Amino acid sequence: MMKLFLLLLFIPLTLLSRENPFFPVDSAQEIPLTSNQIQKAPPLKRASMTLPSTARTIERVTVEYKNLDGSIATKKIELHNAVDWHLPLFISQNYGASPEKPLRNRTIYKKIASLAFIAFYASGEKLKVVTKDKMIRDFLLVKPHRIVCDFRRETDIRSYVKKFKKPSLFKKIRVGTHKGYYRVVIDLDGYYQYKVKKVKEGYLFTLL
Repeated sequence: MMKLFLLLLFIPLTLLSRENPFFPVDSAQEIPLTSNQIQKAPPLKRASMTLPSTARTIERVTVEYKNLDGSIATKKIELHNAVDWHLPLFISQNYGASPEKPLRNRTIYKKIASLAFIAFYASGEKLKVVTKDKMIRDFLLVKPHRIVCDFRRETDIRSYVKKFKKPSLFKKIRVGTHKGYYRVVIDLDGYYQYKVKKVKEGYLFTLL
């Protein structure tokens, strides 16, 4: 009789148990999912919206955007301007002011720095490194954001520094020598990820 009583008491407890007792019931759905995949969104050209007929002034504009780490943030500007509800509102990027805009889907590169054994060509978010030397490593550092890459070569040159004026995504290029290799440091104008691929002339860096 006692065994039957204990069995009946144990059954409800097994029904209420979960696979992982250390997870709260409701918080399992609140854990953010992250991914290392970089999803390239289409570039913003122009978006529009129409206000209702009751609108008379536009008080502020708020933009919600996604950061590199996937977090969502907002930024707003205060306006308090009269508005004609008959006309649509537009949000766009000024492509006329973007650095080194490619023309007719053809990427036009401009030489921005060079040494006897390496040269750098920029076009918007792309940087072509023309060299016959093998790149042995590359990585990203922050504060400030900069790409560091090492190339194999025995050389002994003075430190080289080249700064660039706006508009340019690349602020400065520095070259220094070490035993068995030389190091190139590319300072950026903001926060980026990047990808690099081997091309015929050398290496192509693309900011993301």
